[in-house]
Amino acid sequence: MSAGFFGGMRNKANHNSISDQMVIGVTMGDAAGVGPEVVVKALADPEVRRAAKFIVFGMNEQLCYAADRAEIEPFWGRHQHEKIGRDYPFKVVVADYDEYSVPPWLKAPSQVAGEASIRFCLDAIEAEKMGVIDGIVTAPISKESWKMADAAWPGHTEMFAQKYKAVRKAMMFVSGPLKVALATIHEALFEVRHKFKIGCVFEPIDLLNDALKEYFSLENPRIGVAALNPHAGENGQFGDEEQRIIAPAILLAQEQGIHCSGPIPADSLFVRAVRGEFDAVVAMYHDQAMIPIKLLDRDHAVNVTIGIPAVRTSPAHGTAFDIAGRNQASASSMKSAILTAIRMARVRRACLAGTAANGRSSGPPT
Repeated sequence: MSAGFFGGMRNKANHNSISDQMVIGVTMGDAAGVGPEVVVKALADPEVRRAAKFIVFGMNEQLCYAADRAEIEPFWGRHQHEKIGRDYPFKVVVADYDEYSVPPWLKAPSQVAGEASIRFCLDAIEAEKMGVIDGIVTAPISKESWKMADAAWPGHTEMFAQKYKAVRKAMMFVSGPLKVALATIHEALFEVRHKFKIGCVFEPIDLLNDALKEYFSLENPRIGVAALNPHAGENGQFGDEEQRIIAPAILLAQEQGIHCSGPIPADSLFVRAVRGEFDAVVAMYHDQAMIPIKLLDRDHAVNVTIGIPAVRTSPAHGTAFDIAGRNQASASSMKSAILTAIRMARVRRACLAGTAANGRSSGPPT
């Protein structure tokens, strides 16, 4: 999609334009999953539509099917995806990819749904780079569909990191008062020790510290770093990773001015974080983070990619092919992902405006 198409409508005067609002791009995800349903249900909420404008990168036909099943009257405008712009005079507009067709009875991974969902993401990234949108919310994709479509990336995070040329990236989750970044992500538990280095602990601490400042208005974030072993290893009795890896990573971060503490046994750290002693936590492995996140508020959990120079959030659930097309999917996590992206984009805009006004680095607003 060319810069000319994206920019073509941007400077046109229009009395119906509300271009001073945030514009959030929403990718529809896998057309055979619950993506179309949760996108429609989330954006049908008047509270969400009051908060920003939206461009949905997806298939109008699939969104109409989802709206019909949910008995929701379509509330969006439609335009060809090649000609979408920031000032389009609707609160919600679908950038329609009608060259793709996914049969409504298909509720499984497929090449065509993979190709379409890849295209939605690539064009949303291009739109964000062009300034057409201020942030991106991605509905669930099927990694199997992407593989069938010969994708160059296994999933969203890797695509976004490569397209933004981000040398470092981390996965962060937000659930109620809890924010957690992961040191290792999709690693077999018994394999974690083979990839567990000082850098893989320091990196999420550093990226989380930057993200909390840039996107969450925290000038001096307090970060708690989890231990890996029971009781933080008990001075080497139950493993020495705390002494060899985690403590040196924390010291390195502290030497760079980051306010972080640990390693702290996870069973007490998460309780202390929820009570407000820490602004965020770095967990050592996937389930150490996801169990408290989903126990605390599963229905509103949000996935955030940090380390890239853009806002990207997503609901913390998958395609749910087993319930797709049945009007059974909850849009709570998608709604939370959208509202989180709006808040992050607003803080980021204020930070950038402050930096430009001062002609130097500026902290976030308080």
